[in-house]
Amino acid sequence: MKSVDELIDSLIDLAFAEDIGDGDHTTLSCIPADAMGKSRLLIKEAGVLAGVEVAKEIFHRFDPAMKVEVLIEDGAEVMPGDVAMVVEGKVQSLLQTERLMLNVMQRMSGIATTTRKYVKQLEGTRTRVLDTRKTTPGLRMLEKAAVKIGGGVNHRIGLFDMILLKDNHVDFAGGIDKAILRAQEYCKAKGKDLKIEIEVRNFEELNQVLAIGGVDRIMLDNFTPADTRRAVELIGGRYETESSGGITFDTLRDYAECGVDFISVGALTHSVKGLDMSFKAC
Repeated sequence: MKSVDELIDSLIDLAFAEDIGDGDHTTLSCIPADAMGKSRLLIKEAGVLAGVEVAKEIFHRFDPAMKVEVLIEDGAEVMPGDVAMVVEGKVQSLLQTERLMLNVMQRMSGIATTTRKYVKQLEGTRTRVLDTRKTTPGLRMLEKAAVKIGGGVNHRIGLFDMILLKDNHVDFAGGIDKAILRAQEYCKAKGKDLKIEIEVRNFEELNQVLAIGGVDRIMLDNFTPADTRRAVELIGGRYETESSGGITFDTLRDYAECGVDFISVGALTHSVKGLDMSFKAC
C-alpha cells in the first residue's frame, strides 16, 4: 500500500498532467524562459489557512529552484489582506503552478475553516467532531489533513484501517450477532489489530450489541438528542460512542451535551466552499 507522501506525489503528478498536458502554450509563447519574478499568496476572505505544506511540495516538485517564503503557517486564522507566502523563481514556473496550488489551498482552507467552526461550537463539551469517507475521489488525504488542521479528528482513512459494521453489513450478514462475531473471527484469522465499530438504528439493536460485546465503538444512527442521552446512559462508558445521521450545525451542541464521544459530520468535506485567495505578481 502506498504511503501518504506517495499518494500526494501521485496526486500532484496527475494534476499537472491534467492541467499542463503537452505544455502551457500561453505562458511558453509570451514569457521568456529566463524571466524571473515573484508572486504573493493574498488572502481575500476570513478563515483558517490550510495546504501550505502541500503548496510547497507543488512548487518544488515542478521546479526545485523555486524559493518559497512562508509567512503564515497551516492552522492560522487569516483575514482579507493577509499575505500567506511569497514565491520567487522563473515566471514560467510561477504561472504554471499557480492554479494547482490555488485549487489545493482554497479547497483545504475551506475544509479547515468549516471544521474550526464546528470545533468551536463544541467547546466546553467532551465531544470531538469526526470527518467521514464522503470525500472527493483522489483528494481524500488532502481533505482529511485539512480536517485535522481545522481541529477535527479523522474517523478512518479508508476501508482498510478500521472495521465499521454499518446497516447494510448487518443486514447482509444476517444480524448484529453474526456481523460482530464474523468481524472478530476475521481479525483473528488475518492477524489484524483493527478497532471494530458497529452502527445501531434503535434500542433493540443497541441492547443486542451490549449483550454480545466485543466492539470498540457504537455509532448511534439517526437517534434524537433525547434517545442519544438515554443510549449514552445505557452504554455507561463501556464503549466509545458516536452520533451520526441528520445532525446539523444548529443541533450539533444538543448531541454533544448528551455525552457522546464523537459526532461524525459529512459536511466537513462533501459540500464545502473554498476559501477565496489569489496569487499575484509583486
